[in-house]
Amino acid sequence: MPEAATHRTGVIAILGPPNAGKSTLLNALLGEKLAIVTAKPQTTRSDILGILNLEGAQILLHDTPGRHASKRALNRALNELVDEAAADCDLALVLVDLTRGWETEHAELCAALAERGTPFLVVGTKLDRPRAGQAAWPPDAGPGAASALRVAARTGEGLAALLDEVVRRVPEGPPLYPGDAITDRSLRFLAAELVREAAFEELAQELPYALAVEVVEFDESRPDLVLIRADLLVEHASQKQIVVGAGGAVIKRIGIRARREIERVVGSKVHLALWVKLEPKWSRRPKRLKSLGYS
Repeated sequence: MPEAATHRTGVIAILGPPNAGKSTLLNALLGEKLAIVTAKPQTTRSDILGILNLEGAQILLHDTPGRHASKRALNRALNELVDEAAADCDLALVLVDLTRGWETEHAELCAALAERGTPFLVVGTKLDRPRAGQAAWPPDAGPGAASALRVAARTGEGLAALLDEVVRRVPEGPPLYPGDAITDRSLRFLAAELVREAAFEELAQELPYALAVEVVEFDESRPDLVLIRADLLVEHASQKQIVVGAGGAVIKRIGIRARREIERVVGSKVHLALWVKLEPKWSRRPKRLKSLGYS
């Protein structure tokens, strides 16, 4: 009787400092946009699971917030998410932006992984950028590094080699999710993230970090239309005026941009109602951070 084909299943933590290309890499590996991506650092605020089903393997990719030092309650909560993902994975990918090179955060992260015995690959990102060749490669990542690869998520260069390396290093095991699953996150959560992405794109550099999104209604009872109402939380009255904009122009642009992306995800028409809500100190209250999914 022929032996059953070997199947591999592994949990992969995608780690690195802010703006290293973690979410872009996740989306590229999945072949579908799951994590929101903006040009602004610290966009990711949750540990987002992407499920990649391959022939003979299921790879569970955890996109994580950028690891950075901060005393703010929100940033401490996000760093805890990173630490949990790093502690619970079979393999870590430590991302290095090739246009910036090796940084102190990378050395600290690799040392922590090596100390707990977690194998990791160092992955250089943004290989297609003009300044990518200026960074010294491969870096000295310490004794725990299994290999060093370079990729360009936007063009796909190096992704096949990275996947081969990942599959080779994850343990044997049955799949943990159905073959058609792409994430364990709800459509409600994804809708909130897409509204936040739209707000990041429409607002000035500083304001998005004082803003959160909470979906308060997600009604799929109609087959032809999903009804969504979401609050955009800000901490100061002046921020509320900026998000609303003159005559409601800014919040309207956010809604149009977000609705287009949400319709792509849910596969139907969407009626999206957005409200700007003043909630002082939301980013400093641990219980509120937890309710928003940031811990």
